[in-house]
Amino acid sequence: MTELAKTMDQAVKAMADREGKYLTFSLAREEYGIEIRKVKEIIGMMTITMVPQTPQYFKGVINLRGKVIPVVDLRLKFGMEEMEYTDRTCIIVVELHANIMMGIVVDTVSEVLNVKAADIEETPSFGTAMNTNYILGMAKAENGIKILLDIDKVMSDQEMVILQKAA
Repeated sequence: MTELAKTMDQAVKAMADREGKYLTFSLAREEYGIEIRKVKEIIGMMTITMVPQTPQYFKGVINLRGKVIPVVDLRLKFGMEEMEYTDRTCIIVVELHANIMMGIVVDTVSEVLNVKAADIEETPSFGTAMNTNYILGMAKAENGIKILLDIDKVMSDQEMVILQKAA
């Protein structure tokens, strides 16, 4: 019974760790969220300099106040259909583990949402063939479900090496 209690305590702590403020945004009519503490700024689309021989989802780099920042299109990273950028398309600049800055292109930014631990469900199991370790959980909101992303895990270690070399 103590093993079960320990497992339950760990599950409750994990849920409490995910509670907090999330910047929500849309991709292909679905809503996602990133912990607000990972977001450094939101900018409108700007000129992106292509870097040759990189994956399709890696759009290139931008010069943001003298810093070269790699930019990834999350639609393409997640295997969604490419979309023409509009006046609502933006780049969210995030700080990843190891103090690496990265821009992510999203369709639109929605709002900052305060998510309570009780409103977060575990990520559903999609079987072993599907990697979902970059999903923190599913947040229940008034107008549907928000998929909470662990932005540090969206890119694999190998992809992070590519980003670091490009920047």
